[in-house]
Amino acid sequence: MSAEVLPVAVQVRLDALRGRHDLPAAAAETLGRILNIIETDEQAPTSVRESARAVDVHIADALVALEVDVVRTARRVVDLGAGAGIPGLPLATAIPGAAFALVESQSRKCAFIERAKAHAGLANVEVVCERVEQWPAGIAAHDLAIARAVAAAPVVLEYAAPLLEVGGTLVEWRGRRDREEERRAEGAAAELGLVLREIRRVRPFPAATDHHLHVYLKVSPTPDRFPRRPGIARKRPLGGLRATAALPEGDQR
Repeated sequence: MSAEVLPVAVQVRLDALRGRHDLPAAAAETLGRILNIIETDEQAPTSVRESARAVDVHIADALVALEVDVVRTARRVVDLGAGAGIPGLPLATAIPGAAFALVESQSRKCAFIERAKAHAGLANVEVVCERVEQWPAGIAAHDLAIARAVAAAPVVLEYAAPLLEVGGTLVEWRGRRDREEERRAEGAAAELGLVLREIRRVRPFPAATDHHLHVYLKVSPTPDRFPRRPGIARKRPLGGLRATAALPEGDQR
């Protein structure tokens, strides 16, 4: 199945998303190609592959970050734990003038993202097949970090902070709010040079419930002791919280 023969309902949905987010004219076709390879590539590392569902669970959910103004104006973006390339690939489609680094430590997933990048024709995407803690070239090199369904909030903050320049922003996708985790995350943020800017409730598609974007601003340099050695952020999170990711209700990676 080519991008041109996606179900009509999916094509209509892509056109609606293009209009909602004021995307470039060619964006719907490019997003369709991302859906196409997710559905047809047997190695796609996601349980949501059918285009009828993936157009919302992956594409719409990624593009909702465009409601945060700094996302639209970003120029150097890092996607942490990129998995199947979501949210990085859809956002790279939406912001063709920005350079995207999709960081993923598992070679199988990296290979899929490379295929998806080529299939979609996204020249502004680089796939970085490294552990985020072992990527010195990324330190303080980005004005935006994005993360979806990666780990507990304090862990994500520790991954992101060293990669952001002062003045940069982290946007993290999360599900139902957890006040205790948020409290621990704020403590971790203070240690890393970040402050919480807002927690924005979003509705990327009609059936979405309890979807939130947590937005942090980097206000001071991250201490030199970060990043810690690989695996330490998950084993000993700064807030002491278990290192699991909170997915939006009904969502899947």
